[in-house]
Amino acid sequence: IVTIDGETARDFDDAVWAEPDDDPANPGGWHIVVGIADVGAYVTPGSALDREAARRGNSVYFPDRVVPMLPERISNDLCSLKEDEPRPCLAVRMVFNKDGKKLGHRFFRALMRSAASLTYEQAQAAIDGRLDEVTGPLLELVLRPLWGAYASLVLERTERGPLDLDLPERKILLDDKGSVRGVVSPPRLDAHRLIEEFMIAANVAAAETLEAKRSPLIYRVHDCPSKEKLVSLGEFLCTIGLKLPKSGAIKPALFNRILADTRSTPAAELVGEVILRSQAQAVYSGDNLGHFGLNLRRYAHFTSPIRRYADLIVHRALIRALGLGPDGLTDGEMGELQEIAQSISDTERRAMAAERETADRLIAAYLADRIGAKFQARVSGLVRTGLFVRLIETGADGFVPASSIGHEYFYHDEVRQALVGEDTGLAYRLGDPVEVRLVEAIPTAGALRFEMLSEGRSIGTKPRSGAGKGDRRPQGDKGRPQGYKGKSHRQGRGAPRKRR
Repeated sequence: IVTIDGETARDFDDAVWAEPDDDPANPGGWHIVVGIADVGAYVTPGSALDREAARRGNSVYFPDRVVPMLPERISNDLCSLKEDEPRPCLAVRMVFNKDGKKLGHRFFRALMRSAASLTYEQAQAAIDGRLDEVTGPLLELVLRPLWGAYASLVLERTERGPLDLDLPERKILLDDKGSVRGVVSPPRLDAHRLIEEFMIAANVAAAETLEAKRSPLIYRVHDCPSKEKLVSLGEFLCTIGLKLPKSGAIKPALFNRILADTRSTPAAELVGEVILRSQAQAVYSGDNLGHFGLNLRRYAHFTSPIRRYADLIVHRALIRALGLGPDGLTDGEMGELQEIAQSISDTERRAMAAERETADRLIAAYLADRIGAKFQARVSGLVRTGLFVRLIETGADGFVPASSIGHEYFYHDEVRQALVGEDTGLAYRLGDPVEVRLVEAIPTAGALRFEMLSEGRSIGTKPRSGAGKGDRRPQGDKGRPQGYKGKSHRQGRGAPRKRR
C-alpha cells in the first residue's frame, strides 16, 4: 500500500492498494483498499485538541505555509501515513466488477506501513515508462494494478456522468525570500484522477455504510442550480443559438452536452464560465441533498481527517456504528451535527477566501514593477461599472473601469453577459480574449487595475438610438468606479487540495 500525493505534502492522510479479483464469479474485477489516517485514535471527542480542531474546521493552505487544523506533531508525524512507519488507519476494502460497479465493501481498523511515499509526477512517470529506483520495484506489483482498477472506475464515472468542468489550478512558486518567482498551472495527470476516483469511491462507501446503520452523519451536499440561475443560463444560451430545456430533471449530463457541443467553438471558454457560475456552492449538512456535481445520491467526506473536521466526524460515526472502538461519535455530537455542519461550512468558506486573497496579494506584489506592461487576458467578470480580466500568464485578476474604455458609454447586458458600447454596439463578452495594459498594482489590497487595449466586437446588438452621454456613471479618482475596492471577481469554487 502506498501514498500518492503532491511534491510538498507532509500530511499524508490516504494510502491506496489494488489487485485483480481472483473470484471466477467476478472476471476482470478488482479489490481496492483505501487506508485513511486514524485521527480518531489520537483526537478524542471533547478534548482540547478536538475543540480547537472544530473551531478551525480545516487546514488552510497558503503558497508559503500551511495553517493546520491539528498540531504539526499530529498532522505531519503521528497521524501522517509516512513511508515505512507503522500507523493506525481506518480502511475500506471495496470490490468492483470490470465495469467499475461496486459489489460490496467493508470498513475496518488496522495498523499499516506505507511501502512508498510517491508524488503524482513520480507515479505517472513510472506508468509512462520512466522508472526510478523507488518505482521500479513497485511497477508490476503495485502501480499497474492501481491503474487497472482506475480504468474500471473510469467506466463507471463515464456512465454516471458527473459535471465535467476540469478547470486549471494555479500554483504560485516562491523563492527563498518568500517572493513570487513565477505562477504555473501544473498539468492534470491520470495519477491525480486515480486518487480522486479512489477517494470518491471511499467517500460514497462511508455514506452508504452509515445510512445502512441508520446513523446520523454529516453529508457533503451540492444542490442543483437554482431556478433563477437556470433562467439566466437559458437566456444566455439563446444568444449563442443553444437551448436549455424548460422542463424535465436537470442533470449534469445536460451541462456536459452543452460543454461538448461548444468545446471546439470560439464560445467554449465563455460557456464554461457561465455554466460554472450557475452552480450552487457545495456545503456540509446533516440532511442528504445529494451531490449534483458528482451525480451521486449520497456522499460524505471520509478521506481527509487530518485536514477536515467533517471527515473526523464521519470517522467517529463509522467507529460507533460498526463497533470499532470506544472512541466513536458521542451522544452529544449526534445531537449537534447540523450545528457542526454549518460551522465547518463557514470555516471552509473563510479558508477559501483567505487562500484566494493571499494569492491575489502575492501576485499583485509580483506585478507591481511591471506597470505599463501589456498582457493577454480573458474577460472573467462583468459589472455595471466595468469588467474584470484574468491574465493568461499568471491567472491574476484585475479590473478595467468602464470609463476607461473607448469614448462611449458602456452598459451591462446581463442576458448576453457583455459590456456593450451604446453608440457602436461593440461589446466585451465574458470569456473574450483581450489585451490589457497594467495601470496600477496595490499589493496590500491584492488589487490590479488595467487599461483595455483591444477593440470590442460585434455580438449582434444594435446601437441604442438617441442615447445621451451625459448619464455616464460617476467615477472616482484615476478612473476607478465609485465603491471599487480593488478586489478580484471570483466565485470561490476552485478546488485546491482535492475539495469536492
